[in-house]
Amino acid sequence: MNLQSLHIQDESVPVHPDHDPRHPLVIFGDHRFCAGAQLEVQKMAGPHMHSQIELNFVLSGRMTYWFDGRALTVDENRLCLFWGMIPHQVIDRAEGTRFVCLYVPMSVFLGFASLSRFRDAVFRGAVIEALDIRPWDREVFLRWRDELLSGDPEVMEIVRSELTARVMRIEREGWRDLREQGAAIPTSGQRDADWVLHVENMLRFIGEGALSDISAEDVGRAAGLHPNYAMTLFRKAVGMTINQAIIRHRLDTAQSLLIATDLPITEVAYESGFGSLSTFYEAFQRRFKEKPVQYRRRMRPALAATG
Repeated sequence: MNLQSLHIQDESVPVHPDHDPRHPLVIFGDHRFCAGAQLEVQKMAGPHMHSQIELNFVLSGRMTYWFDGRALTVDENRLCLFWGMIPHQVIDRAEGTRFVCLYVPMSVFLGFASLSRFRDAVFRGAVIEALDIRPWDREVFLRWRDELLSGDPEVMEIVRSELTARVMRIEREGWRDLREQGAAIPTSGQRDADWVLHVENMLRFIGEGALSDISAEDVGRAAGLHPNYAMTLFRKAVGMTINQAIIRHRLDTAQSLLIATDLPITEVAYESGFGSLSTFYEAFQRRFKEKPVQYRRRMRPALAATG
């Protein structure tokens, strides 16, 4: 990546046991659509982070990531994506392994209101592997790489549209989280049970409305369910309450705004859907174990004075 980088050493970020302490964690300060210039995969001296969603299409061989405490392997002709703000590092690869590495700005994922389940998995730290690989994916990813590296604004805008559509197809055509080997997420065509449709309607409503003043009762009514039944069904299917899902969505947005913008903390709170600054601080510290300004200072040293 031809990016300007910021080096920090932070004991709160998990470090691979073989990590050389002479190589501090690197945070890349870039928020664009872009492509890695290098095709051959190399082992990395240490973990790094960046604000974009990273897509890897393995052209040949296999590569192993250390990803937030786990070793995950991606094989030839496979496509995976993950949020770059989860510390990650290539710790092994077969000799001569080649891949296409593309970077999608977080703003694109923030616009995926209708894909809230998929998006939430990414922001929870999932490593998403596409279940459906098309015969032309290899050629298309190589072309996208060349066009992004060309710097031609008009061509890059076309790639933006095409790559965004490809990400949306991953959600539609089926995916799994590599952290849970073998746990495939069913494709859209299999989602025909009434309760699944109800849950998806509730997730969609949360994704589209969490930044406004909505309640658990509003979510249930939007799915045509009695609020008590809706809350029971949602918790059983998603593993959290409706209110927890609303707060998580708001915190995901706040986290993104803290990393990718220089908005004051007060504006971050209200733009993320929190009705008061105190509620925002309480929720943020409960999840991230630090204040928003400390989080921003750690993740974006260049913005240490902001907020």
